[in-house]
Amino acid sequence: MYTISRGNILSTAVLSVRISRELKEEIEKMGIDVRSIVEKALREEVLRRKRERFRKILEKALRDMDISVDEWVKAVKESRGERY
Repeated sequence: MYTISRGNILSTAVLSVRISRELKEEIEKMGIDVRSIVEKALREEVLRRKRERFRKILEKALRDMDISVDEWVKAVKESRGERY
């Protein structure tokens, strides 16, 4: 499926999920925009998991380099100060 937005073609996909009939009826009664809520929640979850994966990789690298997180943060801050 493709959506045209401001002259750009954005590729989209359909995601189906089963929920209780009662919940579906409540959603419809309240006029909830399910697509935007689901998309936002999934984007946030993807970002959270990417950050967690990066954190684990960083922690492993720091262990392998025999440096603490605090020492690494200090070194990064100091190197930033040297650039300016």
